[in-house]
Amino acid sequence: MTITQLKYVLEISKSSSIREAATKLYISQPALSASIRELEEEIGVLLFDRSNKGISITDEGREFLNYVKKFIGQYEILEDRFLSSDRDNEKFFVSTQHYNFSITAFANVIKKLKPEKYSFSIHETKTREVLEDVRTLRSEVGIISFSGSNKKIINKMIKEYALEFVPLIKRDTYAYVWKNHKFAKRKEISLEELKDYPCISFDQSDDSNFYLSEEAMADYNFMKIIKSDDRATTMELIAELQGYSIGCGMLAGDDVILKGMVSIKLKEEDPLTIGYIVRKGSKHSIYGEAYVKELLKYKEL
Repeated sequence: MTITQLKYVLEISKSSSIREAATKLYISQPALSASIRELEEEIGVLLFDRSNKGISITDEGREFLNYVKKFIGQYEILEDRFLSSDRDNEKFFVSTQHYNFSITAFANVIKKLKPEKYSFSIHETKTREVLEDVRTLRSEVGIISFSGSNKKIINKMIKEYALEFVPLIKRDTYAYVWKNHKFAKRKEISLEELKDYPCISFDQSDDSNFYLSEEAMADYNFMKIIKSDDRATTMELIAELQGYSIGCGMLAGDDVILKGMVSIKLKEEDPLTIGYIVRKGSKHSIYGEAYVKELLKYKEL
């Protein structure tokens, strides 16, 4: 079992076929297939089911993959901090759900502390990855949210992962539509009124995506729904299809991507609690301390 093979497993799990994974990894399809078969023989586990329609991960493969993700995450941290050419640079990493204030706070840290040489990262990603990144110390701080629909499962994971959650903001539920939508001038609307339009929802790409949704109303039975994992794509779909998405109404006026969007209060209530997570008992870097101070400027709870 090698690091390379484990990275292959991770890439295949994100792909629809061995060919697609091989292309992303810049190796030949036969070489990739042979490497995975060697690994399966070594550990005595079938990781992937192969068919003419593509590949799918087995139950045992899914369990194996959970360990692979954690191991690769830790290995990459070691690699970045001790083997990379920029190891002398100042380091600071943040993982966040899709909230503009987390990006503004990140930028403010750099502006105020003005490090001469640094390698910082802000990772806008899925709920589970934010939790995992902070759990494994890939990121020092994470930004997450939960609604009434998934509060229990998120709090359970926070406890199991030995994390600490600090609430900042609680927001009512809004629908986002494009400025030329027929309902754009409404002050309030119901999901029943929007049923003929597609809801564009952030794709968590996870077996438990229902429970890890970063949007309110996760348990609502939408008639038309499209999953997207890119903000620009989401905005374009909303504009082109006269669709809508669900959020907390926090639209930043100077954000180019969000210009043209209008927020309308939903009659259905499922408030979002937004806050930051850190590893329980961990000591902050000077950048982590500065970032938390920036986040606390938004604290309302």
